[in-house]
Amino acid sequence: MYAITIDQPGGPEVMKWAQQPDPELPRGHVLVEVAATAVNRADLLQRQGFYPPPPGASDILGLECSGVIVELGEDVTGWSVGDEVCALLAGGGYAEKVAVPATQLLPVPAGVDLRVAASLPEVACTVWSNVVMRGGLRRGQVLLVHGGGGGIGTHAIQVGKALGARVAVTAGSEEKLNRCRELGADILINYRDSDFVASLAEATDNHGADVVLDNMGASYLGRNIDALAMDGHVVIIGMQGGRKGEVDIAKLMGKRGNITSTGLRGRPLTGPGGKADIVADVRAKLWPLIADGSVQPIVSTELPITEAPLAHQLLDSPETVGKVILTVT
Repeated sequence: MYAITIDQPGGPEVMKWAQQPDPELPRGHVLVEVAATAVNRADLLQRQGFYPPPPGASDILGLECSGVIVELGEDVTGWSVGDEVCALLAGGGYAEKVAVPATQLLPVPAGVDLRVAASLPEVACTVWSNVVMRGGLRRGQVLLVHGGGGGIGTHAIQVGKALGARVAVTAGSEEKLNRCRELGADILINYRDSDFVASLAEATDNHGADVVLDNMGASYLGRNIDALAMDGHVVIIGMQGGRKGEVDIAKLMGKRGNITSTGLRGRPLTGPGGKADIVADVRAKLWPLIADGSVQPIVSTELPITEAPLAHQLLDSPETVGKVILTVT
């Protein structure tokens, strides 16, 4: 098969479309002929040498894909050759074929194009597991989403609104904030010229955020606690603002606050906290919201896989809102 290869870490130009061995098909896996994959920030970090795949995972980039099942491994039930699927991956999506644990497969939602479906598994599982399964977001609460214009942000806005929450977002441009408004965001904060803590307090009569979905990490830690409502949850899913920060424990205790940090890629396949449980919950509870149009995939750009270097550049572009997908077949 052909796949994106990287001889040495570096800029986007190190990615090449070249021949690689076909993937093996372990027990409990299916072989998917990839129609499309999507670009995630983890791909950029791995390309630069900062985010190696977990043990046993493919070293090919790509944390999600869509495509067609072409072969079933031993002990796989509930799926058939020819099924159109999308999948959560620990790696391997930037390729013509990928072996996927059957427990990480999702059917392509009704009304969603097969290639566009590649933009869903990573954001859906990340947002649902953190905002709902961890943060416990429910109707009438306030959800604060940092990076509202990104793939996770645009998805989280819609999930929050579909669950009946009031959604606040931060973004760095008026164009991105306008798009967030179109997706349903209620409170729009430009982090370049406003303090999100003060803006959120003003907009919520000092209630604050019941759930904060944070991609920044250290640099936002103290202010996220300041922005937190009583009994609120800060859920950290990224470290774009650094790894180490200080916590005012007295302030956190005063709000009976919770800080959680989670990752998705390194979780076990099954068992407590495993990917199988997340995917199953997403399929049962979030997939109907996508099928009825309450939550829609947001794709900024679609490019052929051979233009992966350009796709990586676009992910950091201020014009990019939502996901960038790479078509393979």
